[in-house]
Amino acid sequence: MPGNLTLEALAALVDAGEIDTVIVAAVDMQGRLMGKRFHARFFVEGGWEETHCCNYLLATDIEMNTVQGYASTSWAAGYGDYIVKPDMKTLRRAAWQPATALVLADLIDHHTHAEVAHSPRAILKRQIARAEAMGLAPMMASELEFFVFENSYENLRDEGYGKLVPVIGHNEDYNILLSTREEPIMRALRNGLYGSGIVVENTKGEADVGQAEINVRYSDALDAADTHAIIKTATKEVAWSFGKTASFMAKYDHRRAGSSAHVHQSLWTLDGKPAFRDPADPKGMSALMKHFLAGQLAHAREIAAFLAPNVNSYKRFCVGMFAPTKAVWSADNRTAGFRVCGEGTKAIRVECRIGGADLNPYLASAALLAAGLNGIAQKMELEPEMRGDMYRADGIREIPKTLREAAELLHGSAMLRAAFGDAVVEHYTHAARWEVAEFDRVVTDWEVRRGLERA
Repeated sequence: MPGNLTLEALAALVDAGEIDTVIVAAVDMQGRLMGKRFHARFFVEGGWEETHCCNYLLATDIEMNTVQGYASTSWAAGYGDYIVKPDMKTLRRAAWQPATALVLADLIDHHTHAEVAHSPRAILKRQIARAEAMGLAPMMASELEFFVFENSYENLRDEGYGKLVPVIGHNEDYNILLSTREEPIMRALRNGLYGSGIVVENTKGEADVGQAEINVRYSDALDAADTHAIIKTATKEVAWSFGKTASFMAKYDHRRAGSSAHVHQSLWTLDGKPAFRDPADPKGMSALMKHFLAGQLAHAREIAAFLAPNVNSYKRFCVGMFAPTKAVWSADNRTAGFRVCGEGTKAIRVECRIGGADLNPYLASAALLAAGLNGIAQKMELEPEMRGDMYRADGIREIPKTLREAAELLHGSAMLRAAFGDAVVEHYTHAARWEVAEFDRVVTDWEVRRGLERA
């Protein structure tokens, strides 16, 4: 559900002394919350209208380096400002923090007064508008996986990230006894998010040592992406408050499972009927759902850079660890990149299993929507269902093996250029190519261990 506060309700809480801080946050290219903390009294008395930020927030890498080569901003252009416009529909308590509220914001161009075209929230909103123009409302939810370590963030930095100690010493998938050991963190997270207007369904132990998952109720696509971004921030902050580290890195150790962000998707009519459902179909799939899924399959390789945005993301795609390697579809089969869930019910939906926990939820959701809507517009025919073990199937569509490959597929995507615009595709291609170039120039620990003595 969208935020659980109105401005009037917030003002009453400020008057009562229950809220003294308001976080105003936009979303950067990596899906992180970037913004300011306002004194609550200033916010309710006018600060809610707008604030400003440097436009480099949409032109930096994950380490906040000022990457050159972007058309949108640079040293030569002087790194000016964006208007940060709070979306008051997202105003909510940040109940995992004391006396704090949170509102998400859109980034507005000072000169045109339009949303910045390459800002993640604007990209997703444009695809939602496309769907609505077709009489359809996109609904989504993401399952987020992450690891929790005994080490604090500060200790890990001081020790060079050398010895990560998971909070649980065994595979804790669904195990109630084992997950009890991290329950103080998970209980604080569930309650903090629920108190912030996010309908948490559950948390559980995941498929490796110290790995957890959180699931929340599905919502409209924009709210689902907002929720995803808030959950990541809240999880890290709650873990920090316990002296622990929570990580959404796609693959922190090649011997361990990766962390995913499975995206569940369905389309509904604007009057609230499930557009993916056809009770007469053997699997309950409507013709529209089949076209939508066909589009996602046809463009799966082109959109991979938005589902797996980092060099490390591609280490997750390996045999036997529940991350897919093939971009095909199957019903209730976890070895396929796209799984059809809820057969024969109004909850029938497509689960994209390609994305890692490091994805930006706005960009991933927008890319998936763009591909699916293109499938509908073109009335694409759905290819036959694949059955069995996709890991061992040969001659079928593969997920790109590297970010280098995915970046070139993104750059050449006519579908994404039509949906997002050339400037947006060029912007995010540049970001991907920069990540590849940075990795290419750095000597890794693996190279030193392998070659220092023996080369």
